[in-house]
Amino acid sequence: MHAATVAVALAGMIGVATGTCQAADAPLAQVQTIPLESVRGRIDHIAVDVAGDRLFVAELGNDSVDVIDLEAGKATGRIENLKEPQGIAYLSDSDSIVVANAGDGTVRFFRAADLGPLGTVVLGDDADNVRIDLVTGRVFVGYGNGGLAVIDETTRSLVGEIKLAGHPEGFEIDPKPNRAFVNVPDGRQIAVVDLQSAKQVSTWKFASLGGNFPLALADSGGPLAVVFRSPPKLVLLNPKTGSAEQSVDTCGDADDVFFDGKRERLYVSCGDGAIDVIERDANGLRTIGRVRTSAGARTSLFVPELDRLFVAARAGGVESQAAILVFRPSP
Repeated sequence: MHAATVAVALAGMIGVATGTCQAADAPLAQVQTIPLESVRGRIDHIAVDVAGDRLFVAELGNDSVDVIDLEAGKATGRIENLKEPQGIAYLSDSDSIVVANAGDGTVRFFRAADLGPLGTVVLGDDADNVRIDLVTGRVFVGYGNGGLAVIDETTRSLVGEIKLAGHPEGFEIDPKPNRAFVNVPDGRQIAVVDLQSAKQVSTWKFASLGGNFPLALADSGGPLAVVFRSPPKLVLLNPKTGSAEQSVDTCGDADDVFFDGKRERLYVSCGDGAIDVIERDANGLRTIGRVRTSAGARTSLFVPELDRLFVAARAGGVESQAAILVFRPSP
């Protein structure tokens, strides 16, 4: 295994602090609030069916998944009696939903049309983030103390396992080199995995940064964005070498990051109740806005086809209600 230590020269990179955006100059405008009825506790990841105009929301603390009709602006169905659902994905070929459960380590498949069960794969412990390989159609799930499970979508069976140095958090699949980039915060590293051999082929380590949870790939061969929680910072990496190219300070307790290729921006959603909007140009990275959400609203989903950023806000008290906050980028 090749190990490359990533030296992040933060002092020489661009880091811009910014105040909270006011409505007039905000690069994100909230255009809708979709209520989540009777949902308590932490909300985790979100998936989308673009053609069907639907969102699927993993409600970890509520042991449920809500189906959101975006045109109607409301929940139209719910999967209940889950065990701390975390990761979620939509499979368009089969019109089905994949739900990874932390509580019992299962990956469950459901028909999207009527939410009927299709099958279960038992991983045993802390099933978390879900990604789909768009070339092979295989489902990858991070789980346990260090592994990626490889699941066949058609048979809904476990067909492989990739060992890692710790529990995987955010990860992305780059189909052209057939590799995955996996955040392993317990090991203070990013694991580079060759999907054909099902082995980790490189390790990018970070001595001065910790808590690397969210991760995003701009496009195949494009830069890799990694957000750390300690200290709160976004770093752009070269996907071939792992070398750090640029960085910028972010909001705290980040859980998701997305590239907006149309505007050359990145969106970082944070549990301290903010979304950072970061612009990328020839001069580097520049924070152009910090848009307030609500405390604990860590997870989000940017959908370029809809040009919307969806943020999951948990219930904050007796009278407050959980909701999906919908933002439109501007201009």
